Amino acid sequence: MSTIHQKTEKRQRRHRRIRAKISGTALRPRLSVFRSNKAVYGQIIDDEKSMTLVSASSLRVKGKGSLEKAKAVGKSIAERAKEKHIERVVFDRGGYLYAGAIKALADGAREGGLTF
Repeated sequence: MSTIHQKTEKRQRRHRRIRAKISGTALRPRLSVFRSNKAVYGQIIDDEKSMTLVSASSLRVKGKGSLEKAKAVGKSIAERAKEKHIERVVFDRGGYLYAGAIKALADGAREGGLTF
């Protein structure tokens, strides 16, 4: 098995462990984060209805670095969530370490007004 597959498998195992403990409800949906090599994505999900309420990605965000783009994605998600009267969420880091782009997205969401 190659190193890339091992890394992915380890992240997926961590994500399954996290998801066993948290889920999004109508009152407090889940803010799920996914990071690819090119972009950072965020979704606010109501797991009871299996529905994505809000989403954003860094593909269309103008910025200099990946951290700035991730922070902008967090702010964008927070703004869209405010429009749908969502203020409190549960943060799902997707098995990634809480550092770098993941932390920047979380900080941007908090600056935008989301509470978690």
